[in-house]
Amino acid sequence: MNKILIPVGLAVLPALLGACSSNNAESAEEIIEKPEVKIENGMLTPEVLEAFGRISQITPSPDGELIAFTLSYESIEQNKANAEIYTMKPDGSDMKRLTKTPSSESNLAWIEDGKRLAFIAKDDKSGKPQVHAMNPDGSGKKCLTEMENGVECFKFSPDGKKIVVASTIKPYNENEALFEGLPKTSGRVVDDLMYKHWDEWVTEIPHPFLGDFDGSQASGFVDIMEGEPFECPMRPFGGAESFAFSPDSKQLIYVSRKLKGMDYAFSTDSNLYLYDIEQAKTVKNLTEGMPGYDTDPVYSPDGSQLAFLSMATAKYESDKKRLMVMDMKSFEMRDLTADWKYWPEELAWEPDGKSIVFAGYSEGTEPVFRINVADAKVTQLTDGMWDYHAVIPFKGNLLALRHNMLQPDDLVEVPAAGGDVKQITEINKDILSQLAEVKVEKRMVPTSDGKEMTCWVILPANFDPNKQYPAILYCQGGPQQAVSQFWSYRWNFRIMAANGYVVIAPNRRGVPGFGEEWNRQISGDYGGQNMRDYLAATDYIAAQPYVDAKRVGAIGASYGGFSVYWLAGHHEGRFAALVAHAGIFNIEAQYLETEEMWFADFDMGGAPWEKDNATAQRTFATSPHKFVDNWTAPILITVGELDYRILASQGMMAFNAAKMHGLETEMLVFPDENHWVLQPQNAILWQRVFFRFLDKYLKSPKADAPAADSAK
Repeated sequence: MNKILIPVGLAVLPALLGACSSNNAESAEEIIEKPEVKIENGMLTPEVLEAFGRISQITPSPDGELIAFTLSYESIEQNKANAEIYTMKPDGSDMKRLTKTPSSESNLAWIEDGKRLAFIAKDDKSGKPQVHAMNPDGSGKKCLTEMENGVECFKFSPDGKKIVVASTIKPYNENEALFEGLPKTSGRVVDDLMYKHWDEWVTEIPHPFLGDFDGSQASGFVDIMEGEPFECPMRPFGGAESFAFSPDSKQLIYVSRKLKGMDYAFSTDSNLYLYDIEQAKTVKNLTEGMPGYDTDPVYSPDGSQLAFLSMATAKYESDKKRLMVMDMKSFEMRDLTADWKYWPEELAWEPDGKSIVFAGYSEGTEPVFRINVADAKVTQLTDGMWDYHAVIPFKGNLLALRHNMLQPDDLVEVPAAGGDVKQITEINKDILSQLAEVKVEKRMVPTSDGKEMTCWVILPANFDPNKQYPAILYCQGGPQQAVSQFWSYRWNFRIMAANGYVVIAPNRRGVPGFGEEWNRQISGDYGGQNMRDYLAATDYIAAQPYVDAKRVGAIGASYGGFSVYWLAGHHEGRFAALVAHAGIFNIEAQYLETEEMWFADFDMGGAPWEKDNATAQRTFATSPHKFVDNWTAPILITVGELDYRILASQGMMAFNAAKMHGLETEMLVFPDENHWVLQPQNAILWQRVFFRFLDKYLKSPKADAPAADSAK
C-alpha cells in the first residue's frame, strides 16, 4: 500500500498514489491498489477527491450468504482507474478481494445457483473482454466465451443453459471496393446523419448474440439481429439491462431503436422486442406505436407480467418516465404511475410479484419507493438528505447504494416497511474522517412567478456565520437533470466548500422531481424562466449576511455551460467570475453540429430556418453569442476535443469572443477528453485551474476591483 501526504491547497502531483508493483505472475503491468491518504488540516484537495474508492454493481448470491461487488480506485501515476471484484457477508464483515488484475472487471452475475460468479474481464489470450467465471472464493477462474470482438455485456438465462452477449459488428454501409489498396487511408465517406456519437465515430455497432452454455463453455452464438443495421444495446449507455429472459428461459426481450441515419438522429423511438427462443425464433415488437423511449424490461417472478420504463413523447429524451406493466398473455399494458407526479429509475420486482421497488427523484432527493401492482399505490420507504440507487430486494428487505453531497456511495439495507436505514459499508471512512466538517442546508427560494424553488446551500468547511464568504451559483446540465443529493467527482460541492465557498445549487425550472410541468417548462424557453430562477436564487442567498455579494461566481457544464454564457450577458453585475465547461455558446450552430438531432429539435422547438415557428425563433433569439456586448465578468472556458455532443468549437468561439471583447479570459482544452473530464491527471488539472481562476477573482484583493477590463 502506498502512502501519500496531501498538503493544503493545490498539491504537487504525487508520483505513487494508487500504484504498486504487481505480484500477479500473469502480468507485468502495475496493479492499482487502494491509496493510503493522510490529509492536512481537513482539506479536501483534487488529489484526495481522486483517491476515493468507488463501490458499484452490488450483486447478492442466490442464498443471500454473500454480496459480490466491484470496488475501483484510481492511479494518478498510471492515469487510469481499475475495478476489482470483492465479496462480503450481508452485514459487511469478512470482506475479501477476489481479483487482482491490471484491468477492470465488470457485469457481475451469480450462476449455477451461486456456485460460481460470472463477470467480464480481459482475456489473457485474445486481449479482448470476455465472459469469465470463478468460484466464490476467487479460485478456478475460467474464460467462457471467445467472441472475436469481445463482449460488452451479458446475461444468463434463469435455467443457466443460454447466454446473451453484446458484441460489436461493422456497420452495413462500407464499400470495400472503394478502399481497396488503401490500407493507410484515414478517410471516412459519410452519406447520412449519426456518423458520430458522443465521443466516437460510428465504425462499429453492438449486436445481441444468443448462445448455449453447457456449464463449461458458451458456444453456438447466433446474431439474433443479423442483417439489421441497428444497435442493441443502445449507445452510449445501454448495457445488460437491455435484456430480459423469461423465468422459463423460453423467451428473450431486448431493447433496440431500429432506425438508422437521419431517422435515428431525429428519434427517441426505442422498442421492446420479444424473441421467442423455441418458436422458430420469431420476433414481436411489444411497444409498437409508442413513439418515445421504452427501456429496462423486467419480468415478474412468475413471468406473467413485464415491467418497463416508457416515455410518451417523441424526440423528448427527458420526458416523464412511466412505469408500465404488461400482461404477457394479452399484451395489454397499464401505466402504474399515471397519477404519480414523479418518475422511477431502475426497477426490481419483489419476490411475491405483487409490488415493484425503485428509486425516483422527489423534491430534491432520490428516495426508495414501492408501488403496488394491483392498485398502483406508491409508498416512500426512505427519507432524509440522500440519493439512493441500484435497489435490490434482499432477504425480506432491500439493498441499495446511497450517497449525498458530502460522501460517495456506500451499501445500505432498507427495511421493507421503511424506517431506519442500516449502513453496511464504510468504503471511504478513512478519508471522510479526516475532512473538515461541511454542512448542507435546504432553502425554499421565492421565484419571479410566485412559486417556491428548492435550493441547496452548501456552507464552507468550519463555517462561521459571523464571517462573509464568496459564493458560487451552480448551474445544472441536462438541461433536465435533477439537482438532488448527488456526489460528483468533478462538480463536487464538498471540495468547493472546502475551498471556502458558499455553493448555491437551485432546482430551477426544467429538473425532474417536482412534477411534469416543472420539468417540461424549460423546453422551448432556454433563455426564460429557468434563468430568472437562477437570478432569484442568487439574489436570495447573496442577501444572507454570511455571503459577500460582491464576490459571487457562476459555474456549470453542458446546459449549465449554456446557462453561464447566457447569464454572462444578462446578470447586471451580479457575478464577478464565470466558469463554463462544454457549454452551448451559439444555439444555431449547436442545432446543426450536435449528433443526437432529436434533442435539439425538440428542446429548441425546431430549426433556425423555420421563420414561422415562434418557439424556435424565440429560442435562437436568446443565443448567448448575441449578447457578448453585455459581457463584463472574467470567464474560464474548458472543453474536450472528443466531445461530439457539444463541440469544442462552441467553447473556442466563446473564448475568442470574450478575448476580442477585452475580457480577462482563460481556456483549458483537453484533446483526449469528451463531454466529461475522465482521466485522473486531467481531472486534477481541471480542478487546479478551476480553483486558481475562482480564487483570483473571488478571493484576492483584485476581487474588490471591477470584475473585468473595460470592453472594447
